[in-house]
Amino acid sequence: MDQESCLLSGDVFFLVGHHLGKWKTGNRFDSGVVFFGNRLFRKNQRVGKRYLSKCRGAPITCLTGIKNLSSVSSNEQLSDARLIYSVAPAMGHNQEAHPESHFRVPAIVDTLEELNLTPRFRGSEIIELQNFEPASIDDIASVHSRAYVSGLEKAMDQASEKGLILIEGSGPTYATATTFRESLLAAGAGLSVVDLVVAASKHSRDPPCGFALIRPPGHHAIPKGPMGFCVFGNVAIAARYAQRVHGLKRVFIIDFDVHHGNGTNDAFYDDPDIFFLSTHQDGSYPGTGKFDEVGVGDGEGATLNLPLPGGSGDTAMRIVFDEVIAPSAQRFKPDIILVSAGYDGHALDPLANLQYTTGTYYMLASNIRQLAKDLCGGRCVFFLEGGYNLKSLSYSVADSFRALLGDQSLATQFDDPNILYEEPLAKVKQAIQRIKHLHSL
Repeated sequence: MDQESCLLSGDVFFLVGHHLGKWKTGNRFDSGVVFFGNRLFRKNQRVGKRYLSKCRGAPITCLTGIKNLSSVSSNEQLSDARLIYSVAPAMGHNQEAHPESHFRVPAIVDTLEELNLTPRFRGSEIIELQNFEPASIDDIASVHSRAYVSGLEKAMDQASEKGLILIEGSGPTYATATTFRESLLAAGAGLSVVDLVVAASKHSRDPPCGFALIRPPGHHAIPKGPMGFCVFGNVAIAARYAQRVHGLKRVFIIDFDVHHGNGTNDAFYDDPDIFFLSTHQDGSYPGTGKFDEVGVGDGEGATLNLPLPGGSGDTAMRIVFDEVIAPSAQRFKPDIILVSAGYDGHALDPLANLQYTTGTYYMLASNIRQLAKDLCGGRCVFFLEGGYNLKSLSYSVADSFRALLGDQSLATQFDDPNILYEEPLAKVKQAIQRIKHLHSL
């Protein structure tokens, strides 16, 4: 099947090979649409700037019948996949010299291509979801106040006039004329990955994991507004969506960003059905996420915050996973695991002082993947959060992809052990013992 006939014949198509080096602001939407669950997909949507004019001879795979995944070819393609990902780079949402820039997602995509971790090289093992709709206002309002959402939409006129505005008082969160639309698209990219991962889990005991390569990030955005580079709480919105649309009542959220995910924390602080677990650097922005922040009311005990001392690294996180993350998930018995995947804990990242390595992120992704297989039918979706050194961000995400695919790590090719120093393991173990006592682990 040639490229044009594929684009026109399938309800939804997945691009198995295409040119990844071209990006631009904005998106073009076509008229043909198809529904999958409560999500609207468009037949020929171009996301970000990936031109399809020259496909360099790479094959195109169509996935038809996605509305109910009733066709054999749809089920077979999903069962062959090991990883499903979406890309929403928000190219128009950018401030010069700001660490949360529009260079982040393209740097990741370029590295995935360089390391042969795209459908063009891996065939049916990897699906890039090309077609997805922005999240609806109702999706966003499941977490954020409608006053905030409508206010941000109205602020786009001012952003268009001035080019860029601050939307968090004097804080670091900015907006351009495209921020509202691109933030809806980022959230929608995550929801669409959730849709396919859940659909695959109905037909396979070992479904693909998902990864939403999206920005702006989301875990700092509080219900009433933006915060800390974040506009909408992507992972929180996906959690409510998983409950509402897919009937997955119990959602386990792991946040390993170097900063506390205060927005996600606040959204579910009184909810016993969403367990939020955050590991973050003690004393880092925004200063929340203390040991004793454990939830309130019916949600008491369903929030776990573990601040780690500066200098914590790979050994610390391996202990944390074995003694805190895994036991918490096993006791909670989730229906799906969602991950706020921040890569700013890397030793090379400029915004904090942890010593994670590329290998640390491989370990986390591999262990979380196994945890999902053991506990919730393999349903697991990662959402990009922080990470501001483009090299460490890109290679760490790539090694996370390798972990989710079941490939061996290539971390030793990227990590330099000479830049690391001794971890404060005595303090780490004290923190772990304290959190285990608080949560009876």
